[in-house]
Parts: sequence; C-alpha cells; structure tokens
Amino acid sequence: MRIVSLVPHATELLFALGLGDSVVGVTHECDYPPATAELPRITRDVLPAGLSAAEIDAAVRERTEKGDAIYALDEDLLADLAPDLIVTQELCPVCAVSYDEVKEVAQKLDPCPEVIALDPKTFGETMGDIRTLAQATDSRDAALDLVTRQRARVDRVRLAVRGAKRRSVVAIEWFDPVFVAGHWTPQLIELAGGSDLLGFAGEHSEQLPWEAVAAAQPDVVLCIPCGYDGPRALAEAEQFTEDLRRVGAAETIALDAAAYFSRPGPRLVDGLETLAHALHPERVPEAPGRVHRVML
Repeated sequence: MRIVSLVPHATELLFALGLGDSVVGVTHECDYPPATAELPRITRDVLPAGLSAAEIDAAVRERTEKGDAIYALDEDLLADLAPDLIVTQELCPVCAVSYDEVKEVAQKLDPCPEVIALDPKTFGETMGDIRTLAQATDSRDAALDLVTRQRARVDRVRLAVRGAKRRSVVAIEWFDPVFVAGHWTPQLIELAGGSDLLGFAGEHSEQLPWEAVAAAQPDVVLCIPCGYDGPRALAEAEQFTEDLRRVGAAETIALDAAAYFSRPGPRLVDGLETLAHALHPERVPEAPGRVHRVML
C-alpha cells in the first residue's frame, strides 16, 4: 500500500503502527519520526516566514474569511506518488489542506485513492484514530499493541498522581490574541493531576482577554502556543512577561506544544507524562520532555 499523509499526527500514527515503509509522501510540517525527513514534501505554507503571533493570527483570519487556503498542495507530485490511501483531517482549517480540496484532487487521480479524515476532539477520540487507521491499512494487531501500551502509560500517570492536591491550571494555546486550549488538552491536565479552569474538553480553543486569565487565579499557567517547540514556546511567553506577571500564578511553564499537545497523535501520552512531572514532580520524578520555567 502507498500512503500519503497530509497531517503530521497521522504521519506519527502511521509510523507508530509500523507502516513507515508504506508512507510515500508527507507535509512540509511532518518532522517526526526523523525518518520523515527523507520523504517527499507534498505541501507548502503560503504565509510568509518570520511573522509574529499577532501577524499570523491576522493573516490566517484574513485568508480563511476570504476562503483562501493556508497551505498549498502539490497536485502534480501527488499524482506522481500514486497513493492508494490519503490521510487528512477536517478538524482545523489552519492545520492542514482542507478535506474538500483533498477529495476534489483525489477524484482526478486514476485510480482514485481512498481518502480518510482523522478529526479527534477528545483524548479518547485520538485513541480511536488508531483503530481507524488500522482498519484502513490492515494493521489490527499493531493497533491493539499500541493502544495497550498507551493505556498502560496513562494508567501509570493516574496512579502516580492519585490523592495529590490538584493544581489549578490555565493553558494558553496562543498569546496574541490569547486563546485558551480546548479539545483534548483539558483532559490531559485532569489526568496529570491538575484542574483546567478555563478550557472545555472536546470544544474549540477559545479567545479570551488577559483579564479573564487573571480572574481565574490559576496556580499554574501552561504555555503551549500551537505548533511551537519548547524553546519557541518559552520565547513567546517571555514576550508577555508583564501580562503573565499580572495573572499572579505560582508557576508559569512552557512545554513543547508541537510534539506533545498540538498534534493529537501518539506523543500526547508523552505530553501527559511531562505535564504530570511539571505539576507533581514529587509523584512523577521523570518525564520524556523538558519543562521550561518562565521567570517573571
């Protein structure tokens, strides 16, 4: 089977299921596992490089309101790759080429490949995506093994933080303007021994003023700007030191959002373990990711 992945978390899932050799094309944002570096890039970002958070937000709003795409799909390369299966998403128009565009392009190919969309909104649905991909790729045994291992890791975190005093958290997914994280992130916070004060599981991220963040009076501000790694998340947070200081949280931490929170793939569990370590280091002494502490 020849597979093209048009969303990074699908790429990660395919490799986690042992299907890396079947993946023949990925997006320009697919950077994990490292083997993806050798694969053809079938998309590109149409926004200019070097934009600030506010400029990115404004550019995305302008293009989506006009119905213009954020990403460009190389249709000629897609045809050359001759995929049997294309994996994309419908969840977020900012995260990948639109599902409708992919379907339209796929219908021009001969033979027409199967197109499936992964659209998880909760942590449970991200686990369900493993089964969806397994069904489409005849990899049931690998999927069962992956789900079993993921659940075991989640259970270990739950047991480790059981009985610990919950720390109240506000998770910031974008800084200018401020968006608080939704979808699966509030559930990860709860599993890690925290209590999300502003986010709603399964719902879209919500834009709020800094005054609302401060009024929530969190113990911890979690800085996970969408698509940014740990050092970039820290740098983004440091640009808003005065706003964060006024929130008055006991701790402000930045984590690798791109690896552990933005993409609803297998590494969400790494994010859970890292967050549990950040919130309760005495209960979870080690973590796969680095915790960046913001000095206010």
